[in-house]
Amino acid sequence: MKRLVILLALAAASCSSQPQAAPVSPEVAAWQKRAEGVTVIRDDWGVPHIYGKTDADVVFGLMYAQAEDDFNRVETNFINSQGRLAEAEGEKEIYRDLRMKLFIDPADMKAQYGKSPQWLKALMDSWADGLNFYLATHPNVQPRVIKTFEPWMALSFSEGSIGGDIEQVNLTQLEAFYGTSRAPQVSRGASPAEADVVGEGGPPEEPRGSNGIAVAGMNTASGKAQLLINPHTSFFFREEAQMVSEEGLNAYGALTWGQFFIYQGFNDKAGWMHTSSSVDNIDQYLETVTKKADGTYAYRIGTEERPLTVSKITVPYKSGSGLATREFTVYKTHRGPVVRDADGKWVSIRLMQEPMTALTQSYSRTKARNIAEYKKVMDLHTNSSNNTLYADADGNIAYFHSNFIPKRDPKFDWTKPVDGTNPATEWNGVLSFDETPNVVNPPNGWVYNTNNYPFSAAGKNSPKQSAFPAYVDSGSENPRGVHAIKVLDGKKGFTLDSLIAAAYDSYLPEFELLIPRLLKAYDQTPASNPLKAKLADQIKALRDWDYRWSATSVPTALAVFWGEDLWQRVTPDARKAGMSTYAFMETKATTAQLLESLSAASDKLAADVGKWNTPWGDINRFQRNNGDIVQKFDDAKPSTPVSFTSARWGSLASFGARAYPGTKKWYGTSGNSFVAVVEFGDQVKAKAVTAGGLNSDPASPHFNDQAVRYGTGDLRDVYFYRPEVEAHAKRTYRPGS
Repeated sequence: MKRLVILLALAAASCSSQPQAAPVSPEVAAWQKRAEGVTVIRDDWGVPHIYGKTDADVVFGLMYAQAEDDFNRVETNFINSQGRLAEAEGEKEIYRDLRMKLFIDPADMKAQYGKSPQWLKALMDSWADGLNFYLATHPNVQPRVIKTFEPWMALSFSEGSIGGDIEQVNLTQLEAFYGTSRAPQVSRGASPAEADVVGEGGPPEEPRGSNGIAVAGMNTASGKAQLLINPHTSFFFREEAQMVSEEGLNAYGALTWGQFFIYQGFNDKAGWMHTSSSVDNIDQYLETVTKKADGTYAYRIGTEERPLTVSKITVPYKSGSGLATREFTVYKTHRGPVVRDADGKWVSIRLMQEPMTALTQSYSRTKARNIAEYKKVMDLHTNSSNNTLYADADGNIAYFHSNFIPKRDPKFDWTKPVDGTNPATEWNGVLSFDETPNVVNPPNGWVYNTNNYPFSAAGKNSPKQSAFPAYVDSGSENPRGVHAIKVLDGKKGFTLDSLIAAAYDSYLPEFELLIPRLLKAYDQTPASNPLKAKLADQIKALRDWDYRWSATSVPTALAVFWGEDLWQRVTPDARKAGMSTYAFMETKATTAQLLESLSAASDKLAADVGKWNTPWGDINRFQRNNGDIVQKFDDAKPSTPVSFTSARWGSLASFGARAYPGTKKWYGTSGNSFVAVVEFGDQVKAKAVTAGGLNSDPASPHFNDQAVRYGTGDLRDVYFYRPEVEAHAKRTYRPGS
């Protein structure tokens, strides 16, 4: 009803010359007045550059512009962040919503909004106003769930990572614990496995994460520091935009749909790139729970018994007759909610839960213009799931490890649930900057991260693993890390173009380890084996290969199909041996497995695309058919070849592709999304590319205008300063005009 009143008021305002026109409501009048102070300039790629007097003005315009480009994704992110997905998608999302509601309580969020500093309140107010003004001026847009945005909602999604910490809670286990009408029992026995895994025989999942590289002036042709921004996310997950105010805001880069801060990007003096961290900073506790005679529950710490916090959570969901609800009785300790049981114990989970501070940090870092200011923002310690690569105009470069690491007793194995009755398992604050494996201005002049551990971030100048508790990082080296060092170590004279070339270097290091094993297995196979003759041509192609991808490369396609088959074939054996699939393929895969996988890959290529010797670009495709969040692919529709491969094989440029029902070609859905290179100095210079295009409407000229550039790594110039923005302006307007 509120939205209808606003629409009528706007309609009346547009017909103000008629005597019977109704007065504009105060709310609409306020939005219109604010819009008068905001300028949006769309450049020739559709990138919105937002200008305003205050930061709050710019946030208002930014949210309006985001909604213009993809309101569905804006709303969906906040439907999900508030645990309301089942209201749109139905009963199948009930437990996803329950998981979110265990951590996101609207009453708490509203209280935190009330306690926020005035400057942050003003931004949240403008965030909601910009979205509501868009809805008021676009009556044809029908929200699925959120009819009116409220300022506190911004706190429900306060950092821009593609998968937040909350997603560490396993939905299968959560349903097993809370999925009955009766109260959970304290001795129900073992729960499902610790984590969801890909079933044996299923396709391997695309490695998640991102790449970041910072190069010091000692290694660049200009003597200026450079930064590679290369997030690997689901496609169309982020908007590209610029935010400029007269209060010192001037940030450009990628922001997650619906948020009001640049998540990965740069300002006029400094830049930041986040990579997913392998830090161990989320802990599970085995709680000893007893049920009292009065029906209440208690849990023990040392000799003390504490009452469990018990509350009700109602999850609405879409049903055939409208909205239905399901109610859950949920339990929390002082550490966090109970999320499953295991071996007769209830398991609670503890993670970083400071939404107001996290939102403060996410926004404030966009205005940090030197390393001292950036480190001061880091003192908030709420960037929990990410590492950061940093560079600035003063010539500083840095690798900052995860910004939230609880200080814990290192005698415990924190990768597994710990005994909640032992007081020694409590957190004791967070590690300081100096207690964390950071790297600032190393003598080699470069730092990087590829979601691997921090102990190779600067080559031989990296932090020593032995100097830190094991929980500081639970990862290891990965093929992209090996590759990154290869393109950085000892290299001088980087330009933006040669940094792009490094980011898209075509080497596939994992195949340089695997292919020689295959060749040796083939060479040692007797001529009487039928595979000897069948695979002769394929082996010759691989023997002559330089381990580099290209759209025209036949060996690339053959190697990828072989590697995928081998991965699935040996993964069960690797699990039994307690080894990674990588290590098993490199050292333990048998001659039969190696050759039979190549035979199966050849057969699949022939069956799917007509012949085994098919160029990689004929198979590996980028396709965008509509604005749906989940695309339906079709071999009969236009698509664009993509040169690079999955990150699994060590490609720095990542394209997570596979065949889908009804397709023979492979289509990507994740990997390189927004990619940028930046050089800092007296003026910023930058180039970028976004997967497909910025607008989700197929009728828009910016729906798919970057697809060819995306597939070849051909980055375009970024327009950062207003004169060049205006020189490339395709549309200049005010929100609502």
